[in-house]
Amino acid sequence: MFNASLKQLAVQLAEKKISSTELTTEFLRRIKQFNPEYNAFITVNEEISLAQAKAADKMIAVGQAGPLTGIPIAQKDIFCAKGWLTTCGSKMLSNFVSPYDAGVIERFNQAGAINIGKTNMDEFAMGSSNETSYFGIVKNPWDVAAVPGGSSGGAACAVAARLTPAATGTDTGGSIRQPAALCGISGIKPTYGLVSRYGMIAFASSLDQGGPMAKSAEDLALLLNVMTGFDLRDSTSLQRDAEDYAQDLQKPLAGLRIGLPKEYFAEGMSQEVARAIEQALVECRKLGAQTIEVSLPNAPLSIPVYYVLAPAEASSNLSRFDGVRYGYRAPAYSDLADMYRKTRTQGFGAEVKRRILIGTYVLSHGYYDAYYIKAQKLRRLIAQDFAEAYERCDIIMGPTTPTVAFNLGEKSGDPIQMYLSDIYTSAANLTGMPAMSIPIGFGDKNRPIGLHIMGNYFKEAQMLNIAHQYQLVTDWHLKSPV
Repeated sequence: MFNASLKQLAVQLAEKKISSTELTTEFLRRIKQFNPEYNAFITVNEEISLAQAKAADKMIAVGQAGPLTGIPIAQKDIFCAKGWLTTCGSKMLSNFVSPYDAGVIERFNQAGAINIGKTNMDEFAMGSSNETSYFGIVKNPWDVAAVPGGSSGGAACAVAARLTPAATGTDTGGSIRQPAALCGISGIKPTYGLVSRYGMIAFASSLDQGGPMAKSAEDLALLLNVMTGFDLRDSTSLQRDAEDYAQDLQKPLAGLRIGLPKEYFAEGMSQEVARAIEQALVECRKLGAQTIEVSLPNAPLSIPVYYVLAPAEASSNLSRFDGVRYGYRAPAYSDLADMYRKTRTQGFGAEVKRRILIGTYVLSHGYYDAYYIKAQKLRRLIAQDFAEAYERCDIIMGPTTPTVAFNLGEKSGDPIQMYLSDIYTSAANLTGMPAMSIPIGFGDKNRPIGLHIMGNYFKEAQMLNIAHQYQLVTDWHLKSPV
């Protein structure tokens, strides 16, 4: 049951081999058993989850079920969910119960899915290791001495440990794909604007994008079918015809052109990751694809560009957390200015403060042109590099991360080394293009390795097709640590 795909679970529910109530109860039991060790969930509400399961069983009984009806889905604690504690991994929101549902939550509710709980995350999605959460670190279920990746580390851990069949995440610089790689699961960041950001607590608005995390590409396709769609309440939401992301899963890969950026296969990638990537490419060639070298000359600038633009947007977005309207408020203060100062000093963690300071600096008078404007110009050049590359290839592949999961605490004292964990992933957010990670093997200490697949705008179905065909001839996505 716990290793079953979403499609298999849907069949079992439809055939009355198991009820949604029974399925939900079993996953709640596993969360209770394993979460004390992994700390993947911040909030679990059995009463709400089981009430949703009973409603789903009624939908199934009268023949109104969809592909995800009755199936538990974990929600990253960045998505507002009515009646649920919604913390964003921060002390600042540690007492905030959302009065409304995010657009993504609404879509899952309409599909009849069960909210099995809210997953742990780096504070305000700022981190690459899930060590910045106010609610404690998350551990990698493959090796509890290792990080699970971030910021969607709780979601990745929960899927890998089979505490949930699937989960939502958000990706600002790699926060779906990097933890997916380090935890040995599949995860996709869709084209910017496909998934509503309404009710998704903002970090960097031009980069943030919600997406699904699951065991396989086929599961991701079913989740994307629910998550995507126009939302009038989100000014960046794209108005497009509905697409079935599972429709091309069975297409052969004959004639597919895979671009390999020479900049991604240079210094920085560990030997164990390089070996796994090469073996994955061998399998793709066996399936009929061809590989060609491409160049992304400005791609190495993605990290410095990202760490100018993302903090700049964060410094603006996080100004709303001041202790006046909701969330944490300092218990003692002398006047309004003192309340602001003490609330934000006490409510934000060190990494959040660091990024607010950086963002405020690059937006300040005298530095705006030198840093922010220059970063925006480089962002355009990076996008042009990818556009030119896609004239020669259909898909771009490479490593998701330069190494396997590092040890807990190993990089927490060195922000620059931590930031470099996203060196291969941040370009997709800067360009708004879709990208995903799938498991392709293991490195030292049995820690997972991910393959990064990038496509041009709106090529999610093609990317999922490639990943699915690879997963039909390999079993890395079926491996489980528990």
